[in-house]
Amino acid sequence: MADPCRIVVMASGNGSNFQALIDAVSAGRIPNSKIIHLYVNRAKAYATTRADQAGIPWEYFNLISHGFQAKGEKDPLKIQESRDRYDAALAEKLLQSDIKPDLVVLAGWMYVFGKHFLDPLDAAGIKIINLHPALPGKYDGAGAIERAFNDFKAGKLENNRTGIMVHYVIDKVDRGEPILVREIECREGEDLHQLEERIHSHEHELIVEATAQVARQLLARKSETK
Repeated sequence: MADPCRIVVMASGNGSNFQALIDAVSAGRIPNSKIIHLYVNRAKAYATTRADQAGIPWEYFNLISHGFQAKGEKDPLKIQESRDRYDAALAEKLLQSDIKPDLVVLAGWMYVFGKHFLDPLDAAGIKIINLHPALPGKYDGAGAIERAFNDFKAGKLENNRTGIMVHYVIDKVDRGEPILVREIECREGEDLHQLEERIHSHEHELIVEATAQVARQLLARKSETK
């Protein structure tokens, strides 16, 4: 069999999307692929328990606790310099020969990468994809579902629809090329929690479908270069 598509997953919390990827790889829904490593940036992320249960190595790597940024730092220049050093250090970890992936999947990773992470991986031909609970060009960044919900309640949401997407990661937040998009209609009488639950129920399938699509493309490219 050809060499598998090597996948690194990054998560910050519960890791339910990470679990969906683990299950999909195990079931063969993501073809000839292997999750080789998990990174978390929150010490109590339950994703690490999921990694242990699946026998996947993981590492906790945090901006503040690992000494890149002083706790409570307010100086914007120092904050940016700290983030740049953290990004570069994490990129260096991924480029080590024993880890170096073909694909990085951000699955609930609550941190925005800059050029010091993205450029080295791009130069190495490593693709990075992210799941975001909004439609392309809408509600970039944090709180996307709540902002869409508030606009719906105010009668400002276009076609009464929000959605989810998986997109390539670039240095503009949530503006990379979409891979897969799914629209989700907002419903009268539904509260924010209900909308969030309904959106999250679609996320697992979308991140699996998008990861499988990108993995197939990367595997095809591998076979062409042999």
